[in-house]
Amino acid sequence: MCHHNAPRSAFQVRWLSVLLATLPLVPALAEDAPPPDAAAIVVTASRVDLLGKASTASQGAITQKEIALRPIYRPGQLFESIPGLVVTVHSGEGKANQYLIRGYNLDHGTDFANFVDDMPVNRPTNTHGQGYSDLSFLIPQIVGGIDYTKGPYYAEIGDFGSVASSHTRLADAIPTEMMATVGTEGFQSLFGGGTAHLAGDRRLLGAIELGHYDGPWKPGQDFRKVNAALRYSEGTSSDGASLTGLFYKSAGLLITDQPQRAIDAGLIGRFGTLDPTDASRSQRYSLSAHVDKPVGPGQLAVSLYGIRSTMTLWNDFTHYLDDPVNGDQEQQDETRTTLGGTAHYSLHHAFGAIESDTVVGIQGRYDSVFVDRRHTRDRTTVLTYCELEQADGPALPYPAVGGYCTADRVHLLDIAPYVQTTLRWTPWLRTVAGLREDYYHATDASPTADGGGRGHQWLFQPKGSLILGPWARTELYVSYGRGFHSDDVRGVFGTVPGEGIPLAGGPTPLLARTKGEEIGLRTDIIPKVMLQLALFQQDFGSELVYNPDIGQDEAGAPSRRKGVEVSAQYHPFRWLELNTDLAFSRPRYRTGDLAAFGLAGSYIADAPDFIYSAGILVDGLGTWSGSLQWRRLGTHRLSDGDKYPTDPGYSEVNLDVGYAFPRGWALRVGIFNLFDRTDDAADFYYTSRLPGEPAQGVTGFQVHPLEPRSARFTLIKTW
Repeated sequence: MCHHNAPRSAFQVRWLSVLLATLPLVPALAEDAPPPDAAAIVVTASRVDLLGKASTASQGAITQKEIALRPIYRPGQLFESIPGLVVTVHSGEGKANQYLIRGYNLDHGTDFANFVDDMPVNRPTNTHGQGYSDLSFLIPQIVGGIDYTKGPYYAEIGDFGSVASSHTRLADAIPTEMMATVGTEGFQSLFGGGTAHLAGDRRLLGAIELGHYDGPWKPGQDFRKVNAALRYSEGTSSDGASLTGLFYKSAGLLITDQPQRAIDAGLIGRFGTLDPTDASRSQRYSLSAHVDKPVGPGQLAVSLYGIRSTMTLWNDFTHYLDDPVNGDQEQQDETRTTLGGTAHYSLHHAFGAIESDTVVGIQGRYDSVFVDRRHTRDRTTVLTYCELEQADGPALPYPAVGGYCTADRVHLLDIAPYVQTTLRWTPWLRTVAGLREDYYHATDASPTADGGGRGHQWLFQPKGSLILGPWARTELYVSYGRGFHSDDVRGVFGTVPGEGIPLAGGPTPLLARTKGEEIGLRTDIIPKVMLQLALFQQDFGSELVYNPDIGQDEAGAPSRRKGVEVSAQYHPFRWLELNTDLAFSRPRYRTGDLAAFGLAGSYIADAPDFIYSAGILVDGLGTWSGSLQWRRLGTHRLSDGDKYPTDPGYSEVNLDVGYAFPRGWALRVGIFNLFDRTDDAADFYYTSRLPGEPAQGVTGFQVHPLEPRSARFTLIKTW
């Protein structure tokens, strides 16, 4: 997200635009050629056409076809198939990705709710960031599709889902397949999986993935991971059941954002680090079960899950600002058990000419988590003292308690009944009305703070949409809703010194309210084109702000986003899709007593003004398949409250080409950062200190570069 190659960027955008405009001419020139085998021709489509089914203009469903074709550098980039979403990193593969959408920098996942097989991925009161959403455990080859929403308009979406959400569906069956991938920058991956079809309609799917990645970093990350999945399923989606076990384990070094001045002075290279001992290790295993059955006049769906996860991060963001002797590296640990489930009953009724579809459900989630933070040097030495940040002046040392700077035993309970009814009044008019009530209860016992807290909150959330059409294969939508995100309870109860207290703005709420409005349309009126348009506004009662000194999020000032999104998919031929997504937004803190939150102005740091993307999908063109994807993250401010400094963002083009040989063999080649852009994948503007600099440190750019051009080669055997 930095300052390089503006002339090349304009050239590349023009080149890509020309390519997108002229590509449909290629098959026209070849029309006289004999067609490929009809059995090999499939309809290439990135998204399901929801005309007549959607509740809003901005919800959608990503097909398994796009997931299989999309070039991805890391699993989280699968979700860049969601229009207007950018997935990047600022530390490395061992951390959750950074998500940006609708003018929000959602850091590691706050306000972007992720679900895999109906299991929530976001972690409230996480050791590193509220709503932390690490998707590294996801194996792309077993993904069956992704359903997404935007805005707080859906009764079944609760915590962290008020800006966007995704539900990743797992496949019940995959072909027996092995994949071996090698690439530049020390990348290796091995995948094996398949499905055993048992008696009747029972299936047993198994998959395992092993991966290693060094990257361009100095030193190399030596990131290692293992993923495994075992899934039993039977029946159909409306009358069946499944049981799924997932396992994930990883470890490696981290390269956090580094001071630009250290790179400029030659202290480190562009891909270097001032603290080569920063690292991560994670483990996750889960069990999820589903039952879907017709019951009486309606349909019952029940899902249950249990998740156990551990994580340790070593990060040094500010270097020698707080501790000029041993440095500012911190160790953050988390051990978490999550239990929960959901049940809903769907019922269809007809009252004369009026048809209704009603869903009544209840969701429950319980987290038991121990989170701590320690002051370390070189990852192996736990120091006996900690540093407390001061608004003015140097940090104050205080003794560690049992080696902990902070330690919290937290219990969280979220129970939410909801109901949503869709009424089809006429063939051209339908309404969707939903109600949701969340009960959130939290306890925190902290030995380091010599106390803790206990509290609860109820939150009532009405939601609704009015849909007109279809007329001429076009629908109009008007939507309104209220939602929320939970805040880190350590900030709510004040067990972490200086965290979560928004200065004179008042105490940190347990649940931060949001409300949104949206109008839009979707249309298929142009032959072979699907088009979606949405204009939105969303207000938050408390913006989450990233604090680099402690590496966590804090509750901040109220905020507002206004914006417009346009998405289009063009299918000139069965084997070809051209798509584009344009998203513009205006992120601002709401006017008022901004000084109470330490803000000089209304600008929001790291919140992008626009996000563009364009892509080509090719499949079923004889033995060829592939995709070309361009993503552009737009301008954003870097200092909270201030208009300057600004950053122009970054641009990246990724390419994937596949060729199928006889007897089940195939070869895929992926090229990432095709034009070798030297932008930054993430950058920030904050104070850090290098040896020899003034005690108060230096405020400046902190950057994490985009990986240079790289290639990966995959050999596939399918039986």
